[in-house]
Amino acid sequence: MKGVEVMLRIGMLTSGGDCQALNAAMRGVVKGLTGKYDDIEIYGFKDGYKGLIYSNFSMLTSRDFSGILTVGGTILGTSRQPFKLMREPDKNGLDKVAAMKHTYHKLNLDCLVVLGGNGTHKTANMLREEGLNVITLPKTIDNDLWGTDMTFGFQSAVDIATNTIDCIHTTATSHSRVFIVEIMGHRVGWVALHAGIAGGADIILLPEIPYDLDVISDAIKRRTKAGKHFTIIAVAEGAISKEDAKLSKKEYKKKLAKRKFPSIAYELAEQIQEKTDQEVRITIPGHMQRGGSPCPYDRVLSTRLGAAAAELIINKDYGYMIAIKNGETTKVPLEEVAGKLKYVDPNSNIIKEAELTGISFGNK
Repeated sequence: MKGVEVMLRIGMLTSGGDCQALNAAMRGVVKGLTGKYDDIEIYGFKDGYKGLIYSNFSMLTSRDFSGILTVGGTILGTSRQPFKLMREPDKNGLDKVAAMKHTYHKLNLDCLVVLGGNGTHKTANMLREEGLNVITLPKTIDNDLWGTDMTFGFQSAVDIATNTIDCIHTTATSHSRVFIVEIMGHRVGWVALHAGIAGGADIILLPEIPYDLDVISDAIKRRTKAGKHFTIIAVAEGAISKEDAKLSKKEYKKKLAKRKFPSIAYELAEQIQEKTDQEVRITIPGHMQRGGSPCPYDRVLSTRLGAAAAELIINKDYGYMIAIKNGETTKVPLEEVAGKLKYVDPNSNIIKEAELTGISFGNK
C-alpha cells in the first residue's frame, strides 16, 4: 500500500467485440489501484484471451492509461475466442487452458482483470474454477449480461442508433417512404428497443417478440390512412417471425443458411413492399454503433465500475463481476453470471408503455 513495500501484479485483457468505454474502464481500475499502491506492475494482454494463451503482453504503467477516458476502442486490442473451443487444443496441439494458467503463474499475477461480454464471462468463470484470481467488468453494447442493470458501451450504441433514426426521419417524411433501420442485437433487443423509443420509431421488432408480417403491414396501412405517409421501423438484426420462431434451432439455422438476403432488413423490405405497395428503403449503421468516443454516461459508468474493481483487488476479494444495480456498484459471483443472458421481457413495463404511445412490436 502507499508507503509500504508491497508489489501488486495485475493482468488485464479486453475480449470479444469492441465497444466504447473499454479504455475508460481500464483507466478506472488503474487509477483506483495507483492511488493505493506505490509499486504496481500491469501486464496488458494483447488481443484478448489470445494474448494470455500465447503469452503476448506489454508491460504498462499508469501513464499508458492517461488521456484515454474519451478514446473509443481498446488500447490492448481484442479478439473473439469462442468459449466452446477453449477446451480444444489449437492447430499445433496447444492446451489453451493450461497455457493461460501457465502465463498467469509465470508472471506471478495477483489478479486477472477481464473486460468482456457473455462468452468472455464463461471463460473468466472457467479460469476462476481453475484457481485463478479473476475480476470482470461488464462490457457489451447489447446490455445482455445477467446480473447488472447496465453494461458499458450500451448507452453509446443507443445514442448512435438513435441519431441514425433521427436523420432518417427527415428523408422518410420528404419521400413518403417506409424506412427500415437495422440495429445490432442478434439474441437480445435492448439497443433496438431503446433507440426505437428515443428516435420515435413507429414499429420496433425484437428477437424476444416474434412478429407477424400481416400485423406490420396493417400498422403501415393505418398510418397511411391517417395521413401519415411514412413509417420508420427499428429492427434488431436477430428479429424473427412468428413462423420461424416455431422452428427448432437446428431448423432455423438451416433456413438462415439458405436465406437469399444478406440480413433481416432486406428480407422485410421485399415482403413489406409486396404487401403495402410502398417504397421501402434500408439503413444499417452497423459497426458505427461500436465506434467513436464513449458518451458521458458510459464514461461515468465505466469509471465507477473500474474503481469498484480496484477496491475488490485491494481487498483481495476475487471471483466477481462488478455490476451496477439500482444506481449503485455491487459485486456478483462469476458463477452466477456465466452463461446467462438478460433478455427483454415482452411483458415488462417498458414494452407496455411503448405500446401505449402507439408503437407496434409487430405481434398484435
